[in-house]
Amino acid sequence: MLTALATAFEWQQIKVQSSLLGTFVFEEIRKMDVHQTGSAYNKNEYTPAIFLSYRPFKQYNWNLRAFYKRIFRMPTFNDLYYTDIGNISLKPEYTNQYNLGCQYSKDSEKKIVSRISFRVDAYYNEVTDKIVAIPKGNGQYRWMMMNLGYVEIRGLDISTQIGWTLPYKMILNTNLNYTFQKAQDFTNPMDNDPVSGSYGGQIAYTPWHNGSAIANLIWQTWNFNYSFIYIGERYHNSSNILANYEQPWYTHDLTLGKTFQLKKVNCKISAEVNNILNQYYDVILNYPMPGRNYKLILKIEL
Repeated sequence: MLTALATAFEWQQIKVQSSLLGTFVFEEIRKMDVHQTGSAYNKNEYTPAIFLSYRPFKQYNWNLRAFYKRIFRMPTFNDLYYTDIGNISLKPEYTNQYNLGCQYSKDSEKKIVSRISFRVDAYYNEVTDKIVAIPKGNGQYRWMMMNLGYVEIRGLDISTQIGWTLPYKMILNTNLNYTFQKAQDFTNPMDNDPVSGSYGGQIAYTPWHNGSAIANLIWQTWNFNYSFIYIGERYHNSSNILANYEQPWYTHDLTLGKTFQLKKVNCKISAEVNNILNQYYDVILNYPMPGRNYKLILKIEL
């Protein structure tokens, strides 16, 4: 059961919002000893949040913002009980999230650059009992949900969107996104071997760097889209050693689409070419992704 209280305050260029979320979980265990698992105790959690926004100049759409949020996450039914993957001993996850950022946007109907938007956010998270999926065994084919006792996450998100008005009534929208994330596992201080220890290591399958670039061109009923996705180097274990290293990967994808009407029925046909350079890559160890592949999609709105 969820309950929430929220309030907001605004004074000149300052906005303040706050909320308090109450989460009440009632569980009953019919088999096994609750004192062994600890997973069936009733839980009453109150998680506050506060958001601040400041607009320093009235004539510019530029905002500075900051927020603090306490997050409570219960394990899902699948996390607990899914065959071979579920773990009935999972604990709830708690997060203290701090964020500081700014955003700027400007519209102009009479210029080539019709819209520009820029956003930067720096954040720091303290996560207790973080719920993650970890491969078990040497084959990496079977996974299990588990808790990481304590994780610290430091990150930076940068995003830019630019809209272009081109000749012949063409519209071009471009998006650039970049994320830096340092997510360190500080669960076991004793596991601090400088060669193979996991204490302070980047958590599994979390890249330090990732980003994307997207360009979407619209002309009448035609739509052309190009996307580039980059995922930086990772490790498949908090022990950041060479044996656990995963190489970075990237893909280029193209889509060409057209909307039309067929007997007053709206339709769209599109053709896709994904992974144009036919790059071999694994998102997860021993799970190779498709090489160059093609799709033809027809959508009909009834």
